[in-house]
Amino acid sequence: MAEILTLVGSLRTESVNSKFAQVAAASAPEGAAVTTFEGLEEIPFYNEDLDVEGKVPAKAAELRAAVAAADGLLLVTPEYNGTMPAVINNAIDWISRPFGASSATGTKAAVIGTSAGQYGGVWAHDDVRKSLKVAGAEVVEDATLAIGASYSRFAEVEPQDDAEVVEGIAKVVAALAGTTGATAPAELAEAAAR
Repeated sequence: MAEILTLVGSLRTESVNSKFAQVAAASAPEGAAVTTFEGLEEIPFYNEDLDVEGKVPAKAAELRAAVAAADGLLLVTPEYNGTMPAVINNAIDWISRPFGASSATGTKAAVIGTSAGQYGGVWAHDDVRKSLKVAGAEVVEDATLAIGASYSRFAEVEPQDDAEVVEGIAKVVAALAGTTGATAPAELAEAAAR
């Protein structure tokens, strides 16, 4: 079973990126499971003084363990001020340490998301990919999805009802799971096509 861990860069209750993560879970091909890490906002900003045995905050230790156990990482994020949100940057800081022992080393990773701008957050996604590579992850370069104009596009349509979004997320999840299938499960695809 391929375990894919999702980290979401928006903390809003009704975040569209959180809904993308839900579509990712529903799009998991047979033999794969997608789960979202909850509580990124509870992790303090990375501080080397905290990163010593016996002092590592519980939620940061939980994140490291979850990333180490995952076969794939899916970061789902908007773009804030031309780059990644602080919560994603902080998560990568924690998983990249201690130096030389990143919990992301060798883990397949991909970045997707939606943002208000016309390009869907590609600057943020590029920055996240770069940071993940430095942290030791194996970024799947062609597993991408950036959907622009999120406020208008999803004003009346939920992501799970948008065929392009469902299909795009399914392709990324399949790439992370190491499967050749590039389509969403039939029920999800049929619902989105309506």
